[in-house]
Amino acid sequence: MPFLLDSFSDVKKELKNKLKKKSSGLLPCLSKNDKHCIHYIREQTRQLNQNNVTRTQAYFQFYLQHPEIHWALLGHMVSRNVGWNMTDLKGELLTKLLPERDQKAFFSFLEHGSWLIFQDVYPQFLVYDLSVRSNEEMFHLLPFFHTSTFMETIWRYFWHSRDSYTLGIATVINEQSYLEKRLIQNNQFKKTVTGTVSFKMYDFLRLNNILFPYCAGEKEEKTSLTGATSRYFTSLQERILFGKKLYSLLFQRENILAGVLKWAHEHPHTGSRKDYWPDLFNDVNESFPRSLYKRRVKNCVLRKGALRLYSPPLKYAWPNNTHHEDAKNGDWFEDWRVLEYIHEEVSLNGEILANYCKTLETIELAVMAKEALLLREEE
Repeated sequence: MPFLLDSFSDVKKELKNKLKKKSSGLLPCLSKNDKHCIHYIREQTRQLNQNNVTRTQAYFQFYLQHPEIHWALLGHMVSRNVGWNMTDLKGELLTKLLPERDQKAFFSFLEHGSWLIFQDVYPQFLVYDLSVRSNEEMFHLLPFFHTSTFMETIWRYFWHSRDSYTLGIATVINEQSYLEKRLIQNNQFKKTVTGTVSFKMYDFLRLNNILFPYCAGEKEEKTSLTGATSRYFTSLQERILFGKKLYSLLFQRENILAGVLKWAHEHPHTGSRKDYWPDLFNDVNESFPRSLYKRRVKNCVLRKGALRLYSPPLKYAWPNNTHHEDAKNGDWFEDWRVLEYIHEEVSLNGEILANYCKTLETIELAVMAKEALLLREEE
């Protein structure tokens, strides 16, 4: 019988105990029903982990069924941004700035991270869903999906406490810690992505905006944007705190939460930025190939007579990838003090529009500067 986790201090005690008694690695015996559930969860996860669009939609569907699982909506909105970043690599502006080798490497990095998170978090969601359906907790199944002992403890606590906030922030901590060795510290990605000049340019051009489109009012008007700009992407601590800020933006402001939900319902994710701003982006390329780029955007509005920026849907930008890594890579959880992130104060005003508009204009200028340089070299 698992130790009852009724309070946050129980969680701390349990995690300290788990670190003292290192797991023997022996998994519990399974009933016939347990085996059936494991097979079902593996198959569901595999089917929905095809690409960014299938993952993004799966998170949203799960949130609609279980709105108490806040991370599912946060994950959905961040996953939309990952999709937009993927298609930007084949869109109007970045194809003129980044060589094809870098486009492929950046996509591979984004795709692998997105795939890793889904294969870790979605089985946890399905175990919870089965627990709700059967009206008894089934978290003894989590070790069969290589879920961190940290999250197994948190899920047991949530089952008794219904503390959605702690579960949400704990999931942020878990996913970013899970990615640290597998993606951020991966030597191949250090060489091809995070250690490259292009990655530094990505940061310099402020391409790391996370946008939450939302409906601000009842009338059919232009989609509003809130969000934040991520800095120091390679720092685990910064990514966790950034995730906390995004969580607070989404779940501690009722008008934002209602507006984001309304917008997400009305705009299925395609990966194209046309999803939120069809007057600025189009999923059909309207411009002539090889023509020199001229400025088109001022304050996030098209200049007079300018064509919309090309932003393709994901299915036309990138094929589905095959991943060969599995989840068996050891448990990241080594220090109970990660719990301190849960109560650390963060603040975020959500103002993103001016920064985002500036980003678009800066990228345009970078494209024009590069084209001018190439012309000079040809002369």
